[in-house]
This record gives sequence, C-alpha cells and structure tokens, in this order.
Amino acid sequence: ADAIHPGYGFLSENAEFVRQVVKAGITFIGPPPEAMEAMGGKITARRIAVEAGVPVVPGTNDPITSVDEALKIATEIGYPVMLKASAGGGGKGMRLVADESDLSTALDAARSEALSSFGDESVFMEKAVVRPRHIEIQVFSDTHGSHVHLGERECSIQRRHQKVIEEAPSPA
Repeated sequence: ADAIHPGYGFLSENAEFVRQVVKAGITFIGPPPEAMEAMGGKITARRIAVEAGVPVVPGTNDPITSVDEALKIATEIGYPVMLKASAGGGGKGMRLVADESDLSTALDAARSEALSSFGDESVFMEKAVVRPRHIEIQVFSDTHGSHVHLGERECSIQRRHQKVIEEAPSPA
C-alpha cells in the first residue's frame, strides 16, 4: 500500500498508529500525530485555543481537583455548567449541572465514567450553553500547501451528546 486512510473511530485518533505508518514509509491520510496529541485532549485543546486568542466558553483550563474547587468555579461562571471528560468523546463523561445541589454527584459520575471509558478521570468545567448549535467544517490539506473545505454541516440534532443527523449545508 502507498497510503492509508483510517476511516473514523479507533485508528483515526491514534497518534502512535500514525507514527508507525509514517515510519514504514506509507503516507497517512489524516492529521500528523502532533496535531492529534495537541487536540485529542479537550483541556489541552482549550489551552491552545486560549493561547491563540480564540474565544472559548467561560470555564477551566485545568482539571477540576475537588468538589470545593468545582463549587467555587461554578459560582464564578454561573449555573448551569457542563462537566466534561478531557479525554472524552461520544458524550461520555459529560454531565449538565443545573445548580449547586447536583454538583458533587455529577462530578463523581463524570470522573467515574471518564476513567472507565478513557482510562483518565480528568474532568473540566464550562458554562453550559443553552440550546447550542453544533457546526462542523471539514478542511483537507495536502503536503504541497493546498487546502480545500467542504463547507459547513449542521450537527445540532443529537441524542445523549451523539450526533443523530448531519445536514449540509446548515439551514442556519
């Protein structure tokens, strides 16, 4: 084979797999492993966005270390808040917290689910966005510096933080 396109899921998100493919002299069709590692964890991705001046939802740039810390931050940014697993995906390790009375239980549940799903209990907090829009833009680049995007697609119709319908172009 001259090239490998990993599809989606397991191998498409595995930086070590990409390193092995490149080491074998095969072209990997996808992002370089450094980009995967930088953007694979939500906390790291959030830090990179903040450093680049990209606006982000108010929240933490580090893992929550205690219930007391979570209560303090939630009070500062205001309820509702969303707890998110840093290593997460597919809606796992996410908990919407409407008020202070639910925070401790939600933090324990998010950490537990993050650990069992991803082997990492790191959880961070963001101000919950009520009725959010989920818009994605697919961008392809080659090794010659050419870039093309396929327009936007709407992915806002979800069930348990999982996309149900992807529509292009976005009706918004």
